[in-house]
Amino acid sequence: MRMGEGVEWGLHCCLTLAWLGGQDPVSTAKLAARFDLPQAYLNKRLQALVRAGILTSTPGVRGGFRLGRPPEKITLMDVVAAIEGPDDAFRCTEIRQRGDGAELPVREFRAPCGVATAMRRAELAWRRELAGQTLADIMAASPPVAAERARSWYERVSG
Repeated sequence: MRMGEGVEWGLHCCLTLAWLGGQDPVSTAKLAARFDLPQAYLNKRLQALVRAGILTSTPGVRGGFRLGRPPEKITLMDVVAAIEGPDDAFRCTEIRQRGDGAELPVREFRAPCGVATAMRRAELAWRRELAGQTLADIMAASPPVAAERARSWYERVSG
């Protein structure tokens, strides 16, 4: 399974906003500059987080983004689903019913095959793990200098 880089970008932006503690909204331009990211692409990812209720957006010159809810109420799965969408990573196309399987009776395919079953179990475990971790958990596990660095950066770019 491969997630797009937008998930990493979204998570780091959410963490930055969390460490700033909901002060003034932070613009896409500032967040993009902090991580040396393309502003237009980052903005699309941030807007997806707004649609999911993870961030709020304030329009205008002094506008930008803030967390939409407390860090302990934002799971990693929330961010992944907002950016990547809700679709399963594995999509069974029932290839066993093609080729030499096309001649078999339909009753042979009533139950999911072992591949689909194993992939579904793995995906559910992955989703449970991400749903069980919040931004607050990541913040708590991060070195204190990470929060200090975010606040120091914001003071520099806002001053």
